Amino acid sequence: MKTGHICNRLQNETAVANLIEYIMISGVLMGILIVMLLLVNTNIMEDPANRLVYVAFTDIGNGVSTRMMDVYAISPTDGTVFTHFDIPDDIAGKDYSVEVGTRQNKVNLALNDQYIRISRGFFSTDIALTGIGVTRNVSGSTTGKGLNTICYNSSGVSDISEVKC
Repeated sequence: MKTGHICNRLQNETAVANLIEYIMISGVLMGILIVMLLLVNTNIMEDPANRLVYVAFTDIGNGVSTRMMDVYAISPTDGTVFTHFDIPDDIAGKDYSVEVGTRQNKVNLALNDQYIRISRGFFSTDIALTGIGVTRNVSGSTTGKGLNTICYNSSGVSDISEVKC
């Protein structure tokens, strides 16, 4: 009877089982690592950047709205007033655009709302332009690059190229 031979055979199978267990655990851990790497980019880098963009767009819209109200408050009954202002060149390293316009009110269809829209790609923030109401027509657009101008003309000319600012 050779008992030693069977004992060696069990040890060999144990070694194979340990190897398979090691490979399976390593595979599961690699899978978890890959999933974590994919989620880390979204949760740690993109979400805070998107939050920063939203807050910055809101701040810029409120600043432009305040500047427009200031110009309207000091505007003469006859004449032209203009002011220059600066807004950040970029937000989180990317360009953006600012649009001022009018759209139909969603509740009372007989009225129009005036807004300032700051946008870049699929990000967009609308700020209500309050204070003027619908007494003055507002329109225009700009970007963050360079010095921007707000021009008020009491004649009500809709084509800004006719007004010397």
